[in-house]
Amino acid sequence: MKSTICWSILRVVCQVVLLGIPLLAISGQAQTTAYVTNTSGTVSVINTMTNTIVATISVGTFPSGVAVKPGGTRAYVANIFNSISVIDTASNSVVATIPSGQFPTGLAITPDGTRVYVVNQLLTNGTNTVSVIETATNTIVATIPVGLGPIAVAITPDGRRAYVPNQQDFIISVVDTATNTVVTTIPIRGGAGVAVTPDGTRAYVTSPGDGTVSVIDTETNTVVATIFLGTNQNPSGVAITPDGSRAYVTINLPNIVSVIDTTTNTVVTTIPVGLGPMGVAITPDGTRAYVTNDDSNTISVIDTATNTVTATLGVGIGPNAIAISPGIGPPTKKEECKDGGWRIFTIPRKFKNQGNCVSFVNIGGH
Repeated sequence: MKSTICWSILRVVCQVVLLGIPLLAISGQAQTTAYVTNTSGTVSVINTMTNTIVATISVGTFPSGVAVKPGGTRAYVANIFNSISVIDTASNSVVATIPSGQFPTGLAITPDGTRVYVVNQLLTNGTNTVSVIETATNTIVATIPVGLGPIAVAITPDGRRAYVPNQQDFIISVVDTATNTVVTTIPIRGGAGVAVTPDGTRAYVTSPGDGTVSVIDTETNTVVATIFLGTNQNPSGVAITPDGSRAYVTINLPNIVSVIDTTTNTVVTTIPVGLGPMGVAITPDGTRAYVTNDDSNTISVIDTATNTVTATLGVGIGPNAIAISPGIGPPTKKEECKDGGWRIFTIPRKFKNQGNCVSFVNIGGH
């Protein structure tokens, strides 16, 4: 048994060397990457292990939304002037451009990675829609009329519902993703950002008009709580920790992040960040929150254990939206490796080279 383990370790080391991967990368920790849209027409790519910018990608005009496909192989970017850029995350290059509805802003990807839901915020004539993109072909397969001024979208963990805040007529459009139709609307105080809890039971919606966050019960599609953040506060983005215990809300006046306890729906602390915080995303392990500061061209990195800013990173001009890739770790079967790119290993393990990908198999497994 001992010799089997040693041989397995040796095989790992050999394959790591052959792949050109530093031995220091051998770890059980998940590697993640943050993608930040800058209104200057670029996406900044951040290695969250080192908090360094590893690439800058030119996309369309005024990018304002970004989402990463489960598996981390593609990032989709909404460009205000009617297009979606598709980024290959392995090469950090744009591999496709999809014509969209008018003024796309927010977007979200279904948990199975098959579809992208893009909100199109044309305010002039009321033709406000959600475009549904099939990721296999990068084509629009459905267009869904919603309320006035849709600005963001979040999809439930089971993939059955999409929640779309409409900032002009103060409603949430609830979309059935099986039929791609609006099945109900929910009156709210306003709308800017939206996030659904990991268990799918609640949606949190920011309302910049009155400085509140509305909490929606996704079973009844009713507002069950309204959280007042403070006088003259202007909330924007919202993200929820992987354990569902806290919601992080960016407030671009007065340049803070409010932390909400989702059990009591109360603000437990506020964190000073850069100027004009807008987007927020949390790492898959829940240890850090990344905040885009539009007016100071920076990213604030928050340690969620202490709720303090531990790093400030310079990015492009006018960073607004941010998305973080799922953690990259060894797959449990070769089918999970078909998109390639697995690079973080746990020892002892048995590996098998599959061209551009190293698949993971338990010792004694298949």
